[in-house]
Amino acid sequence: MNVRWLIRLIYFIICVTVSIQSRGATVADPHSYAQPSKVSVKHLDLDLKVDFSQKVLEGLATWSLDRKDTTAKLILDVRGLEIIDIKAVADGPALSHRISPNDPIFGSKLEVDLPAGVNSIRIHYRTKPDASGLQWVGPEGTAGGNQPFLYSQSQAIHARSWVPCQDSPTVRFTYSAKVQVDPALRAVMSAVSEDSRTGKSDGVYQFEQAKPIPSYLLALAVGRLDFKPIGPRSGVYAEPETLQKAAAEFVDTEAMIQAVEKRYGPYAWGRYDLLVLPPSFPFGGMENPVVTFATPTILAGDKSLVSLVAHELAHSWSGNLVTNATWHDFWLNEGFTTYVEGRIMEDLFGPERGDFERRLGYEELLAELKEVPAPDQRLLPDFAGRDPDDGVTRIPYEKGRLLLYQLEMRLGRETFDTFMRGWFTDNAWKSVTTADFVAYYQTKLKPETNVALKGLDLGEWLNKPGVPESAVVPVSERLTKQVDLSRKWSSGEMKTDDLMTAEWSTQDWLAFLNHLPEKLPISLMTELDKKAQLTDKSNAEVAHVWFLLAIRSGYTAADAATDAYISRIGRRKLVVPLYKAILMLPNGKARATALFGKARSGYHPITAGTLERQLQGDR
Repeated sequence: MNVRWLIRLIYFIICVTVSIQSRGATVADPHSYAQPSKVSVKHLDLDLKVDFSQKVLEGLATWSLDRKDTTAKLILDVRGLEIIDIKAVADGPALSHRISPNDPIFGSKLEVDLPAGVNSIRIHYRTKPDASGLQWVGPEGTAGGNQPFLYSQSQAIHARSWVPCQDSPTVRFTYSAKVQVDPALRAVMSAVSEDSRTGKSDGVYQFEQAKPIPSYLLALAVGRLDFKPIGPRSGVYAEPETLQKAAAEFVDTEAMIQAVEKRYGPYAWGRYDLLVLPPSFPFGGMENPVVTFATPTILAGDKSLVSLVAHELAHSWSGNLVTNATWHDFWLNEGFTTYVEGRIMEDLFGPERGDFERRLGYEELLAELKEVPAPDQRLLPDFAGRDPDDGVTRIPYEKGRLLLYQLEMRLGRETFDTFMRGWFTDNAWKSVTTADFVAYYQTKLKPETNVALKGLDLGEWLNKPGVPESAVVPVSERLTKQVDLSRKWSSGEMKTDDLMTAEWSTQDWLAFLNHLPEKLPISLMTELDKKAQLTDKSNAEVAHVWFLLAIRSGYTAADAATDAYISRIGRRKLVVPLYKAILMLPNGKARATALFGKARSGYHPITAGTLERQLQGDR
């Protein structure tokens, strides 16, 4: 046996050992105070009242417990919660508890003494108006403009700001809930509810989530909402002003569900609905079970941005069904999901669309690698002691997808699809680590003897920055054509009038604009704007790239529209780069600070926190 094979054998033994150990005991999570190996939560019963006047939730969280160590205390994560009392039963004596000093990232440790025989506790609590996992949107921030809106964003560690919980993806629990709201509004949660689809005149909504979920998938939204079915198990929640447009945009949802089921197994969550949120939502979408929360910025009118729906749906398998055990393993959620997203888009819209979007994703990865420190370019980074929100870059998404693309290209789709289906089936309802993946890869694909995998160094992908030189990268003829047009036009080889922009899709525009020089002459900017009305473009993705180019080029004709866009939209991916570009301008700090001062109240705390650090020069 040569040295290389010996090293591989040792690596395999280590990975299998780590995997067995991780399945036999709860994985240590550096982002949670909880000690679920001693006492873990099993079921949550929530009873909440939503108070828009005070911007608080108040109510009861009753936890059923699994006391593995009957002498141990229960430890929960909280951030800014007011704990009114904790009891074993509704009319029983108060239980002794302590709350540690607040950490700015992790919040506090809530430690509860558990007398013998106590297997459930009831916590009476109240949230704070500035809870990091809740966004209280005023009427002016909604489509209708006459009622407020509330929504949660629990990922990564924000559930602890609105529910006392073991806020770790290693811990799964079922839940039921009763939520009382103003009768003029409707409540939606990441759980099954006939009430939500029909509406309740008394404002009291009941929910049931019988599938075990981690805390980051706890979700709540309350607003002036209507519901429209778009398939036998899918539908759309949105404000009345947006509902028809959203239903038309998402009409292919059932076809997407069937496409994934055909390859990777049955959809496990019953219903798959979508909720269109106000534009302040900090992300494109959030894969909350049963109801995906989505930004209105994907409502392009031509289905050109529904890859986001494909992505959030794919999370029903990768993330919700098989979950990363810690936020170091985030690529197991997002890399797998982004890969499946591409397969869905190809199934529904053809190979050309699939190739184009894969290549765009690869180029996003290359751009991100220029911005992200080398240690965070690894698929398995170390975020201990740091906010896991810092890990939400294109690295886990696109580098993770690219790794899986390598396996597909080497093994062939049929073999790789069998591997993927097995991964989802064998690990269903589990929280898994990267070591678990490596062990599964070694066991099922036997890379030490599989000729197709020769030369693929999994350790290099996981533990080294950048993209391995051996990587096979996606190719798109359509993107190549747009890049060539971009070069010819910007160099003067092609006139603006000769660009057939009326026929371009969102992806065509992104490819064209992203491959222009960082700065363009004002004359060219003016010509292109006149031809395509880019400054007035309603497509949020295209407008974002155009405004970046306008800022860098000094095209002041777009300044007012850029500022309005930044003030209206709270999606981090779209606004943070614009602030960064403005900060690079002479006197840009003053402009960015003024913009943020006006817009801050409309931003979600996650977006606001990122921008505050950026304006302070921390990142």
